[in-house]
Amino acid sequence: MRTQIRPAPLFDAATDTAGSGGNLGDLPDWDLTDLYASPDAPEVTRDLDRLKTACADFAATYEGKLADLDADGMLTCIKAHEEIDRLAGRLMSYAGLRYYQVTTDGERAQFLQNCQEKITDYTTPLVFFSLEINRIPDDRLDALFEANTDLARYKPIFERLRAMRPYQLSDELEKFLHDQSAVGAAAWNKLFDETMARLTFKPEDEELSLEATLNLLSEQNRDRREAAARELARVFGENLSLFARVHNTLAKEKEIEDRWRKMPTAQTARHLANHVEPEVVEALRDAVVAAYPKLSHRYYELKRKWLGLDKLEVWDRNAPLPMEDERIVDWPEARRMVLDAYGDFDPEMAKIAEPFFDRGWIDAGVKPGKAPGAFAHPTVTDVHPYVLLNYLGKPRDVMTLAHELGHGVHQVLAADQGELLADTPLTLAETASVFGEMLTFRKLLAQAPDDAQKKVLLAGKVEDMINTVVRQIAFYDFECKLHEARRTQGELTTDQINELWMSVQGESLGPAFNFMDGYETFWSYIPHFVHSPFYVYAYAFGDGLVNALYAVYEEGDPDFQKKYFDMLKAGGSKHHTELLKPFGLDASDPKFWDKGLGMISGMIDELEAMED
Repeated sequence: MRTQIRPAPLFDAATDTAGSGGNLGDLPDWDLTDLYASPDAPEVTRDLDRLKTACADFAATYEGKLADLDADGMLTCIKAHEEIDRLAGRLMSYAGLRYYQVTTDGERAQFLQNCQEKITDYTTPLVFFSLEINRIPDDRLDALFEANTDLARYKPIFERLRAMRPYQLSDELEKFLHDQSAVGAAAWNKLFDETMARLTFKPEDEELSLEATLNLLSEQNRDRREAAARELARVFGENLSLFARVHNTLAKEKEIEDRWRKMPTAQTARHLANHVEPEVVEALRDAVVAAYPKLSHRYYELKRKWLGLDKLEVWDRNAPLPMEDERIVDWPEARRMVLDAYGDFDPEMAKIAEPFFDRGWIDAGVKPGKAPGAFAHPTVTDVHPYVLLNYLGKPRDVMTLAHELGHGVHQVLAADQGELLADTPLTLAETASVFGEMLTFRKLLAQAPDDAQKKVLLAGKVEDMINTVVRQIAFYDFECKLHEARRTQGELTTDQINELWMSVQGESLGPAFNFMDGYETFWSYIPHFVHSPFYVYAYAFGDGLVNALYAVYEEGDPDFQKKYFDMLKAGGSKHHTELLKPFGLDASDPKFWDKGLGMISGMIDELEAMED
């Protein structure tokens, strides 16, 4: 079911680097009427009733009988399941997107919770499906695929289900976990979101939201950056016991379920969901950590010199360079810049992206109660994706727009696969977004009027890549340590969680930094740790993959655009090895990651050469 709203790299590439102020033009709002006209629209009641009936009918027709179906019967069953996913996905997409527009609105939160509870209740009878599928012998399923080519198209779905077979519980326990989910992790997620949306900060004269306060960390004025950082630390500190409770509870809940399922590690479920081998992720992680000295350590030493400081403080991490102007990019110009970059690559890409601007598919402005950061949500395959931004006009906000539109293009192209096959594993879901950023960056770099502007652009891109690769792998290491400590040591105090956070920060950012008192609490606002455990390595995976892909593109492969669109159209129907093979790439080869990291290192080489 495609109902999860995936976060972008919140508060990093998307938000820490955003700007503020200026006349931005008319920023678009979402028009959700392509889903439903209103929460009390008769179509909402109609679809809830349809879903309830469809689930009951599905269970009555197929429970206890899957093993006896012939190929045609199994195909009919799969299509019925797909229709259920479409109904549930449309309802949850509408409720979720509407909630994220104003997370502080009690009526919207109530509507989302009621939808979630009803859909959980209605779909409980479907739990048997994966359990029975996994009891069918492999040779029996393979014979069905051979007998019907239309059914064989869905083979990846069965393979993913069968990958979970060793960790499957009894039918009763699986039903219990399904029923309990609405008041388990989902409830803690909502508590976290609502708490974050209600926090206020006063670094200067007026109260600001979390989003606006984080934006001050990229101000030219160093005093303002410091004031923002210290105010963030103060407010996080005042709320730290609540955030520790959220993390302790979710980590323990996960440990209990993993233990019952006999999952070997806390990361196993994420790797299975991503259809990626653990050794591939570890090769990526190890390559990035080994590269810290030649990437983040080296770059931040350059930045320390540019800023004329003995030591960088944490509020200098995303500071503009001294030679950087405080240019504000209004919305019409941002649109033009991204669509031009997409169109230069292939006019079809710009054509797919254009409706997002014209048809209410983007919600761009910063508004009270709105979810922070940025994301692209695919909704369902017979509607279209929606993009959320908090656009404040800095050039890097343009990069965020390019990133999220990349997701949107990917989701549009993959929609033809249908509900069950369109959703792309997280490791590949970042491909089109990061590629869209790269296209936009390269176009801006080519148009830079002088070396000073080129230096600013290169430095900005390196910082974004460090945020996407180095910082996200540091986040991954923090999560690994947090879940291991919760498993072996029991309840963790705030001080213990703080220590785990700091153990990865110095290692990843390097000796150029000093860490202020209070920075140890900054783990508390990262939403990925709450919503999507171990999600973060997907950013590094996507960045490394795109760097390698872009190298193939620059080498002049005449069929590159066709291969690229074919890859995006595949959605989740193919494994990463199969998708990358036409480009001559293999993510299971450790040298693959070195190639991607080498692109970042090469940009730092260019920056160092400009110092001579």
